[in-house]
Amino acid sequence: MQSEDIELAVLETSELTTFPCSIDQNLRRTNADKTKTPPSLLNRKKRKHRIKQGPCKTLIPKQGLITTNIAKYWHQRYSLFSRYDDGIQMDEEGWFSATPEEIAATHAARAGSGTIVIDCFSGVGGNAIQFALKGCHVVAIDIDPWKIGYAINNAKIYGVEDNIDFIVGDFFQLAPFLKADVVFLSPPWGGPSYNKIQNFTLDLLKPRDGYSIFQVAQKITPNIIMFLPRNVDINQVEELSWLSSPPLNFEIEESHVQGYTKGITAYFGYIVSGSPGLYKLSEVATS
Repeated sequence: MQSEDIELAVLETSELTTFPCSIDQNLRRTNADKTKTPPSLLNRKKRKHRIKQGPCKTLIPKQGLITTNIAKYWHQRYSLFSRYDDGIQMDEEGWFSATPEEIAATHAARAGSGTIVIDCFSGVGGNAIQFALKGCHVVAIDIDPWKIGYAINNAKIYGVEDNIDFIVGDFFQLAPFLKADVVFLSPPWGGPSYNKIQNFTLDLLKPRDGYSIFQVAQKITPNIIMFLPRNVDINQVEELSWLSSPPLNFEIEESHVQGYTKGITAYFGYIVSGSPGLYKLSEVATS
């Protein structure tokens, strides 16, 4: 496959107007689509019943109607983005998939200023923003154009949009043509239900299993940061280092926010700060 066979959609910040739908508009539209009869045609009694019993019944200031599954994340909004009130935008998935800002900052500190970082599943841009704030040049990739639109908006709020190249595309198709110093992997965990699994195995990651994702990233650089669920199988994470010959140095870090374990971060390659194979407990506190 030649490079010209793949068309990259690189979005400049000036194109943000192509993503005019805010989260409240997007969610209202989504839930309206689930209703066969338009809400405007329902009589008052049925409409009241629908609002009372339906999935969207929590009113959140400035954000419109949010499903009850997402409402609990509203109280964590400043841990996700400290500048949330300045106009941060997220879709529903972004509420439970964005990395808490202080944890994202610890990830970025490992990369070092001046490095090129690929954020392979960038979502609404939380990690990409923190890498850019540390002086990295970031390539932020997501297959969902709406998420890229939100990420552009959020990067502008933090003033780092010039340090990030936003690409709408499939990481696995783009990977053979990418070069970087560090690859950051935070693939989808499968939604909030992941925490109901006692032992989260790497085959549960999306859109491919963790071993496959890691091997694709490894062809770009051995220096990999991988953010995983707190209940991930640690033995399987260690096995990732053995996919290379010789085996990669690795470090596993447990991160906490306000006393709660939020995730496990695995570092591979030169960004390992301690002895190879070190299991390090790191607490990240936010206000």
